Amino acid sequence: MELAILLPEMLPASVVLFLLACSVLTSMITASLGAGGGLLLLVLMAFWVPPVAVIPVHGLIQMGSNGGRVAMTWRHINWRVITAFAPGVLVGAALGAWLLVDLPAYLWQLTIGVFVLYLCWGPALPKRAFGRVGIFCASALTSFVSLFVGASGPLVAAFIKQIHTDRHATVATFAAAMALQHAPKALIFGVAGFVFREWIGFVAAMIACGFLGTWVGLRLLTTLSNRRFHQVFNVLLTLLAVRLLWQAALASGWWPT
Repeated sequence: MELAILLPEMLPASVVLFLLACSVLTSMITASLGAGGGLLLLVLMAFWVPPVAVIPVHGLIQMGSNGGRVAMTWRHINWRVITAFAPGVLVGAALGAWLLVDLPAYLWQLTIGVFVLYLCWGPALPKRAFGRVGIFCASALTSFVSLFVGASGPLVAAFIKQIHTDRHATVATFAAAMALQHAPKALIFGVAGFVFREWIGFVAAMIACGFLGTWVGLRLLTTLSNRRFHQVFNVLLTLLAVRLLWQAALASGWWPT
């Protein structure tokens, strides 16, 4: 079977090869710096992947990529956090699928951007925010948002990084949380009529490349101290938040284009 049969017709071979390379790079970024790769990949895919496909296809790729990261870092996962996070994913995804809201994307971008900046540079949240109820609420909210904008990763990362001081635990727990959060998208968008079959070859290739990027990124992670990791992590999340705020300003008309 020719490779072309496994790839979506609307993507030229040169674009597919470029996005496969991007999958390696963005997975390496997330594995070594903690976050940022998923949102960067979403931005890059949006240039060529049709709007109706970009969020479900990106979600399936991210589920696989984060699943690979979980397989390589499972010893460092904070399972207390994940057992509280998982039920929130189900509630948030179910609520999103039920409501199918059509709020402007800039409202989500503005909300996420502001909260990420607060979590990075504002006063620490009270300890009870990181108990089972707080983690459940954060999971439900971000899972709900993820169905519509696909950009909740920075908010989840900013929340989880306040729980851990160890860089390996941060990366591993974030990977497990995002793998769970992306999992319901396949079911929800499939029920809504999206045909994943046309994209399955592309998705599988992107996941395989992401696995390679994760392998490289985790080795880079070992060269960083916890202090340096969190410094870079905060700067990276801040840049992502500023980008979301900039997008919100342009989309809403608050800032002239």
